[in-house]
Parts: sequence; structure tokens; C-alpha cells
Amino acid sequence: MAYEQLISDGQRPDAVVVVGDVNSTLACGLVARRHGVFLVHLEAGLRSLDRDMPEEQNRILTDQLSDLLWTPSPDGDGNLAREGVDPKRVERVGNIMIDSLEMMRPSVESRRTWAELGLEHGAYGVVTLHRPNNVDDPQTLAKLADALVHTATRLPLVFPVHPRTRARLEHNDLLDRLVQAQGIKLVDPLGYLDFMSLVFASRLVITDSGGIQEETTYLHLPCLTVRPSTERPVTVELGTNRLVKVAQIEEAVERVLAGDWPHGQVPELWDGRTAQRCVDSLRRSLGR
Repeated sequence: MAYEQLISDGQRPDAVVVVGDVNSTLACGLVARRHGVFLVHLEAGLRSLDRDMPEEQNRILTDQLSDLLWTPSPDGDGNLAREGVDPKRVERVGNIMIDSLEMMRPSVESRRTWAELGLEHGAYGVVTLHRPNNVDDPQTLAKLADALVHTATRLPLVFPVHPRTRARLEHNDLLDRLVQAQGIKLVDPLGYLDFMSLVFASRLVITDSGGIQEETTYLHLPCLTVRPSTERPVTVELGTNRLVKVAQIEEAVERVLAGDWPHGQVPELWDGRTAQRCVDSLRRSLGR
């Protein structure tokens, strides 16, 4: 593994900080632990309670390996406490995604990706779908396509299509239906700035992603998360996110259009200053 080779070649760090729940998070965490390097997990304690999700497996194992756990919200603290993690290893620092958003906000707001796609500010929805539970089963995927086609008659939709999702749509002869549907714009995956330009100017978001649940809560945008559970429950408890079934998408969109959706609150410490708290915490932990 390249990272293990890097540490073995005399470039041993004082600490390793791993972020999130992707495969490289766990892989680099394992390397750090095996080499006795102080390991920190940023975005620790998040739990969907669905252990079949690869991300959930990565989260749980990385948290068990880590010396210091930086959580984004109180539910993360509670999850770790229930799993028997020593509270001395846990520190709530807030949401690093909001730091990124605020750092890039001027660049995002200077873009008009929505206008370039012929969309009207505040009068369209953004769609992202890629999780196996939604796109791997042909029947579920067909129902999702139906829901999007019907929803687009009430609200235009822009859908940056994940490669995995595009392949499943093509395989199940559903892609042409979406391409030809009135009110739906299918586009290739977008970079952060262009994608967030779309989100900033949207009326709502339909997604099965994780981070978008946080960003929409911060922006007070209605978010319809097409999943049975979320590792970010604070976005439901305090924010503008709601879990919906495929069959509930159209009804939920109607509620948003009717103004029947919570404005939500921004969770504590989601303030764009998480990185500084992480730096301060790391210095204390390393005695610097």
C-alpha cells in the first residue's frame, strides 16, 4: 500500500488525521495504528445503524482504531458513548463541511451554473442518486424514474448522473425515459463549485447522499433523502432534511411547493470554524 510505504520510508508523521467514511479512511487508519502513529478521526461517531452499508463499516472500525475522535454533533458523542468509547477520546468540533462551504462561498456565488442550464433561480430541484439500495434493484430504480418524471411536471429537475447510476439506467432501459421527459435535465457529474451553484439556487434537493443533507440544513433548503435511515439524524431533528420513501417523493415535493416544510435550525458549531478547533485540539493532544 502506498501510504504504508510512505510511512515506512522515514516520513513518519506525529499524527494522522483521517476524514469521513470512505475506504481510504479505514485503510490509512489501519496503517497509522499498525505503525503506532497517533490517529485522529474527523467526522467520528456518525451512525446510520445499517451495518450493510460499506460506509457504516468504515466508520465503526475507524472509530475503534482512533486515539482521538472529532465529532460533528451531539448524536456522534452519544453513539460513541453507547459503544463504550472513553469520553476522554472524544471532542466535538463541529462540521468541517461547513468550513469548506464558507471558504468556497464567494466562488460558488459568483457562478451561475443554473442559468447556464436554462434554469430559473429558486424554481427547480436538484437530484443526486447513487446508493445500491436505490439504483441496483430494477424495480426500485423504475419507481424512482417514474417519481422523477411525475415530479418534473410540477418542478423542473436537474440531475447530475453518477456513473454508477447511469450504467444502471442504461442497463434497465430507463435512461431514454428520463432524457425525453419534460422538465428533467440530465448532466454529467459536476465539480464542487458548479454543483453547489445549483444547490444554492435550488428550491429543494432530492438525494441519497450524505454530505448534501448537512449542506442543505445549513442553507435552510428542503432536502428529501431517499433512504430508510441517515447517519446524520441531526439534519432531521433540527434541520430541513426528511427521510422519504420512493412512493413519498411526489407528496413531499408538493409539501415543499405549498410552503409546508420546516425552516430548520443550524446545529451548534456548524459555523465555519471547525478547522481551527481541530488545530487547537491537535496541539493540545500532541503537547504543542
